[in-house]
Amino acid sequence: MPPQKIQTFQVPEQATPMRLDRFLAVQLPTHSRSFFQKLIEKGYVAVNGTTITKASFKIVGGELVQIIIPEPEESHLVPQNLPIDVVFEDAHLVVVNKPAGMVVHPGAGVKDGTLVNALIYHCKQLSGVGGKLRPGIVHRLDKQTSGLLVVAKDDVTHIGLQQQLAEKTAQREYKALVWGIPEPEQGVIETYMGRSPRNRKKFAVRPDGKYALTLYQVEKVLAFLSLVKVQLKTGRSHQIRVHFQHIHHPVFGDPEYGGRHRMVGQLRSLWEKRLAQKLLNLIPRQALHAYRLGFRHPITGQWMQFEVDLPDDFSQIIKHLEAVIAEKEQS
Repeated sequence: MPPQKIQTFQVPEQATPMRLDRFLAVQLPTHSRSFFQKLIEKGYVAVNGTTITKASFKIVGGELVQIIIPEPEESHLVPQNLPIDVVFEDAHLVVVNKPAGMVVHPGAGVKDGTLVNALIYHCKQLSGVGGKLRPGIVHRLDKQTSGLLVVAKDDVTHIGLQQQLAEKTAQREYKALVWGIPEPEQGVIETYMGRSPRNRKKFAVRPDGKYALTLYQVEKVLAFLSLVKVQLKTGRSHQIRVHFQHIHHPVFGDPEYGGRHRMVGQLRSLWEKRLAQKLLNLIPRQALHAYRLGFRHPITGQWMQFEVDLPDDFSQIIKHLEAVIAEKEQS
């Protein structure tokens, strides 16, 4: 066990009943509820001398709560001077425009070359709430999804941003090219999601999963594709990609969720099939971009909103389709 410290709390007799993880988060606001949930599961928390392993355990008043808090493990992440597009930065946070192809943080099979490696070099100091492999990371984007991310430099900022995401007061908006024309053209996709039983690296709509809510609006119809604006109300892994596959309009170019060659065969005309194949050759990834991000600065209280242009591969597909449509209208 790593070096540790023990903290003790006497619950007032007339306390309002609440979950154990919530009680600890109130007492120690520099840590998140998920942090305490993990410690509880590991047996690091005792109530009246009895080890508790369920975060849902109810505190009703008068208990003596003890918690072992391990000291942060030393990080072996290597700072790397990698190019990153910094959109905004101050003493507490940094907003970056992540390129497609860059992994956000180290994990299974990925030790370096990530956004975290670049940020450690650039910022020197990041918050420790996310753990030793994910310092500063408040939310993530898939490797092949481009766009805006906010990263915390200190724990108070990190927890403040996490709370906004959990309370759905932060805004995350995406643009995507999807196959076909979703109906209605402005709608809601509401499901439960979990890991796919067929492939543990993928996710799927399943009744025993976690609640997922996506809002969308068709911005422009481009032949056999639609440009859509998407707003996340929950933050499930692969949520947008899974949701559009679920309504039979997968994200264009998505190799994991039915957005590539399988859809070409469903097109009716030969010219559409040839054009679709040509466009797929321009983009080896899903056409999905986090173009707008809004949140209230946890320290200053100021509302902050950022917007970035579509990356070149995404915008080239749109320009190509617009040119083809204009040519057909003139002929």
